[in-house]
Amino acid sequence: MEKEHKYFSKFLSYTLRHHPEKIGLTLDNKGWADVNELITKMNAHNAALTMDILETIVASNDKKRFAFNDDKTKIRASQGHSIPIDLDLQPVTPPAILYHGTAQQNLESIRANGLLKQSRQHVHLSATRETAIQVGSRHGKVVVLVVQTKQMHEAGYTFYLSDNHVWLTDHVPAEYIEK
Repeated sequence: MEKEHKYFSKFLSYTLRHHPEKIGLTLDNKGWADVNELITKMNAHNAALTMDILETIVASNDKKRFAFNDDKTKIRASQGHSIPIDLDLQPVTPPAILYHGTAQQNLESIRANGLLKQSRQHVHLSATRETAIQVGSRHGKVVVLVVQTKQMHEAGYTFYLSDNHVWLTDHVPAEYIEK
């Protein structure tokens, strides 16, 4: 059952964050999808998704990647979109430092250009070194960068905190990054 949930979680991430059109799903401008439509369209692609499985995935996902609306008729990804979505996040004051986990091979580019959002809507930062290690280890030999977010905020950069506690910003210039 755990293997099935992992498959559905990855499929949900792909669909709700990047390519809803691959299953013919429509998201509203806030990233919400109709739950019944999602289940129907996923099952048309040889899945066996049920509301019970979907509720389990949303409740048990360690990164809280997905959220239901209050009556569980809609679902969306909490952050990490590569498609234009308005998550309706309000600017917040970040802690003095945040962390970013990345692979060793990315350091030269980061030193030259800072942290760029690439194909995503925001740069993702972590509140703890442990989370940054977990994130960065997916991409190779991990390096944890310390981001001087208090200084950035004081210089006028804007930060957001997603529903699943990922810190977001548009760009982190190299001068605010320490290895």
